[in-house]
Amino acid sequence: MLRTHTCGDLRASDEGKQVILCGWAQSVRDHGGLVFITLRDRYGTTQVALQPDADGRDVDSATGALSIPRESSIMVTGKVALRPEGARNPAMATGDIEVIASAVEILGRAAPVLPVEVSDERLANEETRLRYRYIDLRRPSLQRNLQVRHVAAMAVRNCLSDQGFLEIQTPLFVRSTPEGARDFVVPSRNFPGMFYALPQSPQLYKQLLMVAGFDRYFQLAPCFRDEDQRADRQLVHTQIDLEMSYCDEDDIYACVERVIRAAFKAGIGVDLGEERFLRMSYDEAMERFGSDKPDMRFGMELQDVTDIAATTEFGVFTSAVAAGGKVRAIVATGCAGMTRREIDELTELAKVYRAQGLVAVKVEGGALTGSAARHISAEAQSQLLQCLGAADGDLLLFTAGSASVSAVSLGQVRKALGRKLGLIKPGDYKFLWVTEFPLFEWNEEAAKWDAMHHIFTMPRLSDIPVLETDTGSVKGRLYDLVLNGTELGSGSIRINTPELQKRVLKIIGADEEAAERKFGFLLHAYEYGGPVHGGFAVGFDRLIAVMLGLENLRDVIAFPQNAAGVSLVDSCPNEIEPAQWKELHIRPDGKAL
Repeated sequence: MLRTHTCGDLRASDEGKQVILCGWAQSVRDHGGLVFITLRDRYGTTQVALQPDADGRDVDSATGALSIPRESSIMVTGKVALRPEGARNPAMATGDIEVIASAVEILGRAAPVLPVEVSDERLANEETRLRYRYIDLRRPSLQRNLQVRHVAAMAVRNCLSDQGFLEIQTPLFVRSTPEGARDFVVPSRNFPGMFYALPQSPQLYKQLLMVAGFDRYFQLAPCFRDEDQRADRQLVHTQIDLEMSYCDEDDIYACVERVIRAAFKAGIGVDLGEERFLRMSYDEAMERFGSDKPDMRFGMELQDVTDIAATTEFGVFTSAVAAGGKVRAIVATGCAGMTRREIDELTELAKVYRAQGLVAVKVEGGALTGSAARHISAEAQSQLLQCLGAADGDLLLFTAGSASVSAVSLGQVRKALGRKLGLIKPGDYKFLWVTEFPLFEWNEEAAKWDAMHHIFTMPRLSDIPVLETDTGSVKGRLYDLVLNGTELGSGSIRINTPELQKRVLKIIGADEEAAERKFGFLLHAYEYGGPVHGGFAVGFDRLIAVMLGLENLRDVIAFPQNAAGVSLVDSCPNEIEPAQWKELHIRPDGKAL
């Protein structure tokens, strides 16, 4: 190694040592002929001092150091010395010492002007930072993020290995199958007109591994999905993917909880304890919180007041009830002073989620006040106050509409109020397993049933007899893991017989010929003794982002795409040479040659 120590190593106990350090010149400062360089690498920073004409050093060395551009890569040779008492820096791990340099060599000279600052305080716009990502990644926060990611990944691997899991790599060239998002496809040179797909997940292959007898598989798997970008979504993401044979839901919950605990402890030093994560059915989550990924860090639960609303003369309520809908309410404690503008903002949010509006009334003097209150009798008002547990100074917010719309829209209002009112404590982690999702959901546009998660999910055993006759009531052995209102991942117990798999495929519109064409290889595998099995996948990028309190996945990925799906650091996607088009037997206009 060129260096004897890193920039985070040296302490007072190293006084007098001859050392060689390598790193980036974070700053170069002239203090009246005495030159200081702050030298940085990923391990820390060390102060380097150049004293002209001291102890036989070259008189020109300090003057030459002043010409070193910031962020140049340099090598420093020198001796460790204690800083004077008044000059020590307790905020730096190396703050008690400095290196008195006898030689400074530029290994890689930086351009005089940096396109982005290596600073968390002075950020350039995101497009510029992504274009010069190799400089942006020198920022302390991004260095820490990727270090946490690495440490957490190692903890995950060790945790699963200790539980008997084998890490097995599944193919990156796969058959194109419908999994929800568009596939990325790769044309084959040797088979004109034929294509590989990049896997949206290792789903089918990990199920084949269970048939093959590898009863505990895992992988930190790259997944490719051609879908619109968001702050919490990338075209390529990594998931902690696992599958187990001869298990039930409790086995998978226990395994995943161990993995999450290990990641938190290793990554950010948070001990989540041994208490098992909360569990709640999908129906209960929607009823209480209006969301299948509720934030459990605060209350303000939704309450069904349909029966009381039906007795009022308020048309918004009574028309919704007459149409078979629901009226739901939340209590914003102590918020009667909320302004009209603030209430209007919440109303617009509810409308985004298809509500007709948001009804707001205040509690004053033991009664409701507001335009809607005039249409609610004193008796109904009293019943509402008692039912909701509301008191003077509270604000009551109602939605009315279909069961789904009234719940989801008010659930989003609840979520917004939790943030607005500061009900969420920093550093609070509330995990929740949401279970027993509907197996199917009705697609209004196509007038057909779709799988709510994916088509390989085992129905609840008691629902198998009514798969075809009462499809909407069928629950799947599905489960999501939610943390602080963010879905970390999902999984299920899988179908393991070809007969049942064909029934499920037929319900979503895939007849026997289509089932054979798309999934024949899996169906045939089940003819040779498919074990009972189930699995789970955690979005690893999302997990790290939530652990670090970040909203943007790009901050935990080394080289992410921008919002348009472009990798700016290498200008990808890019055009290919005409010769490559010819090799692939296709033309830029999509026609075959």
